[in-house]
Amino acid sequence: MPVYLDRMFGPSAPEHGWVPAPRYLMRRDRILALARDLPPGELLEVGCGAGMLLQEFAHRGFRCTALETSSAARSLARDLAREAGARIDFHGSAQADWPDCFDTVLAFEVLEHIEDDGAALATWTGWLRPGGHLLLSVPAHTRLWTAGDEWAGHYRRYERADLVRLLRESGLEIEHLECYGYPITNIGERIAARSYARRIMRPSGGVSLDRRASTDRSGIERGPHVRMYPLLTSWPGRLGLMAALAVQRLFLGADLGSGYVLRARKL
Repeated sequence: MPVYLDRMFGPSAPEHGWVPAPRYLMRRDRILALARDLPPGELLEVGCGAGMLLQEFAHRGFRCTALETSSAARSLARDLAREAGARIDFHGSAQADWPDCFDTVLAFEVLEHIEDDGAALATWTGWLRPGGHLLLSVPAHTRLWTAGDEWAGHYRRYERADLVRLLRESGLEIEHLECYGYPITNIGERIAARSYARRIMRPSGGVSLDRRASTDRSGIERGPHVRMYPLLTSWPGRLGLMAALAVQRLFLGADLGSGYVLRARKL
C-alpha cells in the first residue's frame, strides 16, 4: 500500500487511512516557507503523528528523528516512512543524549495538548544546539474554541502575546511569527465543530473525552477527509486550494487566522 507524493498536497496514503486535511495543507504551506533557508542537519520532530511532514524534511536531506508517544501513530508513521523510502529514527520517549543535539526541532499542533506547556517548551529548547531553530505551530485565539478542541484533547488555544512571552521565557528569540489560515480554516473549524460535538460523549453515548486518547487519535484519524480527498485533489479542488493559499498569504500579518506558526532561534 504505497505512499503517494503530490507537489501540491505532499505525501498521502489513502489505503492506510491518512490524507492531508485542508487545515494541514494551509499550515504545511507556511511551515515549508519558514524552513526554506534552513540548512540540512540533525532534526527532531516532537509529536510527528503520521510523520508525513517529517518525510518531506528527510527527502530534503535532513537527518530526521521522531518522538511520538502514541504507539498507534508511531507504528503508522514507521510503516509509511518505510513505504516512502524515508530514513527516520522513531522513538516513543526522549533519549538521554538529546540535550544540545539538534539543529532543528519541529513541534506542530503539540504544545496545546500539554498541561505544563512552559516546561515542555523549555525541554525542547534544551534539545537544540545554541543557535538552533524551533519551528512551532499552535491553534490561535481563545474565542475560536470549539468542540473540535475538546475532541482533540486541547488544554488551550493561544493568544499572540502569551505565545511570545512563553518563547522568550524559554530562551528563544522569535525570528518570524504569523497567523495563518484566514479565512478558510476559520470557516472550516466552525463547520467541523458540529460534527465533533455530535461525536463527543454525551449521556446518549459517543467518543470518550479521555485527554490522552483524544490526543493520540487527533494526530492520525482522517476518516472524513479520506472520503473527501478525491474531490480535494480534483482540478476544481486544486484550484480552490490555490486560491485559499493565495488569500491566506494576504492576511499573514493580520491576527485573523485560526493558528499561529513561527520560527525561533535558541539564544
